[in-house]
Amino acid sequence: MAIAVHKNDLPASLDFGSSVAVDSETLGLNTLRDKLCVVQLSAGDGDAHLVQLDRSSYDCPNLKAVLTDPAVLKIFHFARFDVAAFRHYLRIDTTPVYCTKIASKLVRTYTDRHGLKDLCREILDMDMSKQQQSSDWGAETLSQAQQEYAAADVLHLHQLQARVDEMLAREGRTEMAQRCFDFLPSRVALDLAGWSEVDIFAH
Repeated sequence: MAIAVHKNDLPASLDFGSSVAVDSETLGLNTLRDKLCVVQLSAGDGDAHLVQLDRSSYDCPNLKAVLTDPAVLKIFHFARFDVAAFRHYLRIDTTPVYCTKIASKLVRTYTDRHGLKDLCREILDMDMSKQQQSSDWGAETLSQAQQEYAAADVLHLHQLQARVDEMLAREGRTEMAQRCFDFLPSRVALDLAGWSEVDIFAH
């Protein structure tokens, strides 16, 4: 495994192919308050690229190009959070999107544990450390532990997607999942507009 840390933007020469695993690190869980600090990506080849963003400008045209490229599928776990952060801070709409958490909820109906760690443990038979989850991602230099934590969040998403895709097909829920993924930009818009805790479909 190789981890490359890039300041402010991705190199223009990077090619992630037809799909890229994506995650982000922020200063907290309130998108409107807690700034986006790091975006991590992997082509599913065992390597990870971490972009430490310039939070004064968010001038990262190469990263934005990847996140908005219609020919590149972006694979997330809990895409709702990351896509909202990208819309709010990078001023982009991230599409197309695949969310392993949504897929998990549609097929792993025998459990209420849909975190990335839970999914990796059951489906890939591996344990992930979440020790750096509460960490200062705005630091000038990321520690080795932070780098490894951030990388781990994207290194296995391609494998997870393949496995949950099989489960979705088996249960006849592939189309339902795709419709959920397609709805994510609207869900994010509702979140950022103040309806994050409101079920607008409820009576």
